[in-house]
Amino acid sequence: MSMKGLEIVVTGATDGIGKVTARELAKKGANVTVVSRNAEKGERVVKELRAAAGHNGVQFVQADLMTLKGMRGAAEALKGRLKRLDVLVNNAGAIFQKYETTSDGIEKTFALNHLGYFVLTLGLLDLLKAAERARIVNVASQAHVGAKLDFANLQNATSYSAWRAYSQSKLANVYFTYALAQRLKGTRVTANCLHPGFVASRFGDETSGIFRVLFGIVKSIGAISEEDGAKTSIFLASAPDVADQSGLYFDKCKAVRSSKVSYDEAAARELWLASEKLAGL
Repeated sequence: MSMKGLEIVVTGATDGIGKVTARELAKKGANVTVVSRNAEKGERVVKELRAAAGHNGVQFVQADLMTLKGMRGAAEALKGRLKRLDVLVNNAGAIFQKYETTSDGIEKTFALNHLGYFVLTLGLLDLLKAAERARIVNVASQAHVGAKLDFANLQNATSYSAWRAYSQSKLANVYFTYALAQRLKGTRVTANCLHPGFVASRFGDETSGIFRVLFGIVKSIGAISEEDGAKTSIFLASAPDVADQSGLYFDKCKAVRSSKVSYDEAAARELWLASEKLAGL
């Protein structure tokens, strides 16, 4: 499907499946804005993606999506450049081995993996609604299965576990998607989320010790390529088949059931309110 002239934003697109997603959508003719923290790397990737796409409609916005200032700044920068937004792909994410907080005092996993999606998306809703039809694509993970949010310890300040914090953040992505889709009923904007698969990317490289060793072993045994990992994101961003579908969880380009817990609407509402409070919205 040609996407010529469409405006697309992909976060975390200087590496891994985000970079592949941005590249393939640009090759379909879309104007793609890459949002990432590292400006030097971002400009290098822009040149690479322009060459791959055969046009200059690839841009870069520098933003640290781990901080509230960065999230808001990214939204303002994009609103200053674009008159509408056809597709937003929330892809930026990481796993952090130790409990650490951002300059806002928010645990890093929760800040980047969930609040980054939440604040940026809400900040761009007017641009999305200005499009003829718009799509929000949230990269979640099957890692959400088995997770449950503890609202008394939402940021894992006590008994921190890197994997638990990560899996809870991916559950938060699913909750956010379902709640957002409900709020967007009656508009021309859809919201879906996905499991990309376990991808042989740089994910987990920021860890150390046994954690990094285990990630390396799993990647070498059963990980899929970045190209395969990006397929569902690209599908949700571009396929005519899903233009009217919203509030769904996808795996291998098909809608599937997410975990039983992820359909808890009361928990989704509580997360939304907690997120608004943390973000000062």
